[in-house]
Amino acid sequence: MDDLRTDVPHPARVYDYLLGGKTNYAADRAAAEAGMAANPDSLVPPRTNRAFLRRVVTYLAQEAGIRQFLDIGTGIPTEPNVHQVAQAAAPDARVVYVDNDPIVLAHARALLTSSAEGRTAYVSADLRDPEQILTSPQVRDVLDMERPVALLLIAILHFVGDADDPYGITRRLIDALPSGSYVALSHLTGDFVPEKWAGVEAVYRKQGVTMQVRPKAAIARFLDGLDLVEPGLDVITRWRPEPADIAGGASDAAVSVYGAVARKP
Repeated sequence: MDDLRTDVPHPARVYDYLLGGKTNYAADRAAAEAGMAANPDSLVPPRTNRAFLRRVVTYLAQEAGIRQFLDIGTGIPTEPNVHQVAQAAAPDARVVYVDNDPIVLAHARALLTSSAEGRTAYVSADLRDPEQILTSPQVRDVLDMERPVALLLIAILHFVGDADDPYGITRRLIDALPSGSYVALSHLTGDFVPEKWAGVEAVYRKQGVTMQVRPKAAIARFLDGLDLVEPGLDVITRWRPEPADIAGGASDAAVSVYGAVARKP
């Protein structure tokens, strides 16, 4: 197992804290609390993002007919997990989870409770090393890369700075997918309250965590060459909302996350 650094905040554990989870440490909680001081709405994006993920996976399994999912940046297991949502619609769905936090690896058994008809697997790897992900035994064993796959990049790309070439990384992953595959992403933005998110970025940077919120046009670049599913790239609360999601009533500024699903021609 990778070296477990509980003295340094990790995005997966900070996210877990913001969701009200218990798999986090003092450094993660301090980073989250400092982020909330810079932007008091910091609790809103993780919670609306979780609902977005559920709607996206349901759409992909029910309407798009996808049976294979590659979820990169999985985070601490939080029910319902991707395989639970996908297999509720399609019991034979297969899911490979990827994360680089050894704490997530330690809890991965919660991600491996597949239906009898489907399969799940976990890869300990970093998004910034797409070759390690694509050539992993788990991906080769569980996913048939000749058949459509849904690549899930949910709330992860804003932790990859421009210096690490996030567009090149994303393109390498998309290029490995066959025609008919889908890409789903969500990404923090400073479009609505730039000064608050600049403050959050600074807090995370001080804690040793890269965070780079991006404007809508920069987020759209990740999906160049793909066919956007309606309603396109939008604030995630407006992506095929359900009545319970609408009832929450969070403003665009509070959410500050764009999301989209796109199909590879």
